[in-house]
Amino acid sequence: MNFDNHPCFSEKAKHKVGRIHLPVAPKCNIQCNFCNRDFDCVNESRPGVTSTVLTPMQASRYLDGVLEKVPSIEVVGIAGPGDPFANTVETIETLRLVRAHHPSIHLCVATNGLELPSAVDTLAELAVGHVTVTINAVDPKIGANIYSWVRAGIKVYRGEDGAKILLERQMEGLRLLKEKGVTVKVNTVVIPGVNDHHVTDVAREVSRLGADIQNCMAIYHVDGTVFESVIPPTREQIESIRLLTGEHLPQMAHCARCRADAAGLVGKETDQEIQKLMKSVTLPQVTAERPYVAVSSMEGLFVNQHLGEASAFWIFGFKNGSPDLIGRRSAPPSGGGLERWSDLSTTLSDCCAVLTSGVGETPRAFLEREGIRVLAMNGLAREGIDSVFNGREIPKIMQCVPGKCGAGKSCGGTGNGCG
Repeated sequence: MNFDNHPCFSEKAKHKVGRIHLPVAPKCNIQCNFCNRDFDCVNESRPGVTSTVLTPMQASRYLDGVLEKVPSIEVVGIAGPGDPFANTVETIETLRLVRAHHPSIHLCVATNGLELPSAVDTLAELAVGHVTVTINAVDPKIGANIYSWVRAGIKVYRGEDGAKILLERQMEGLRLLKEKGVTVKVNTVVIPGVNDHHVTDVAREVSRLGADIQNCMAIYHVDGTVFESVIPPTREQIESIRLLTGEHLPQMAHCARCRADAAGLVGKETDQEIQKLMKSVTLPQVTAERPYVAVSSMEGLFVNQHLGEASAFWIFGFKNGSPDLIGRRSAPPSGGGLERWSDLSTTLSDCCAVLTSGVGETPRAFLEREGIRVLAMNGLAREGIDSVFNGREIPKIMQCVPGKCGAGKSCGGTGNGCG
């Protein structure tokens, strides 16, 4: 157990060791009654909030840039804005990239624990030394009042059924982590009238399984949640709870409720230059090898076709300060599975981006791993193309995200996905 070099585990380290959270995990597999995720926000400082979501490759480039500016950063974590293991592919790929490029840096993950057991071996392989698991109840009857739903695999569970599955996975994950020698912090959100009388039971149970430290956090007021009218406990009430839970395991008292994109010292606002750097890595990089932009369009004038329904792509360059049509390329035939997206990445290998009105998660991830940025938008193609070639973000009014969750909108949901 080592708290000395991790600012989220040690108040002493908080003042000298920097950390960075890489926001590569937008989806969540449970809905807490106190949580609303926000994917395009710079105004709130709380978990579940980020100014943007990065792909693993973008996160790697962003980290390289931040480390040049903030050499005090020694810890890289993934803490949302959803749950890392509701986004396992992105999370593990990011951790692998960081470990490969920065072998001495400390890695950590914060999770609700639902899919933690299946990830423990990989976390150990990557030498992830610290994991935070949020455990708010060890009684399904109490947990049923905290979680609206729990999605295990493709099935959504509610009430005590969901809380029981979550608890079983959390306990199993905690046990497996300790078998691997990983340092574990348990976060517990204290909710008056719901679990405030139960927090000591949580401390006792997680201590029995080997948890190293607990962080009892007062519920944070978030508009639009089931618990938005709950009055948070006072500092005195939290301190009283910590005295009781402290009989079972050490207590953390310096939590700053960090955002999913926090960077620098705990308790300090992220520098504006770092925020700009994060935005910049999400923009397509026009290079000599990738001088073009592809457009999913019926007629070449508007971005008005979903990536999967396009039979051809219009290819644009930039000439004399304006978009220049280079030609039109046929898309691979439908029904080819992953091979189709592999063929498409070859077809568009000289394009830095593709503009489309909609895209599924699989083709987006595949193309972006191949270096082709997928931008979902509606409107005049030339406006989007002009933004790409001039290194600007596509105007917000033209951006679109498939499903109900739009850029800049909070995300709660029913557990059944967007559609």
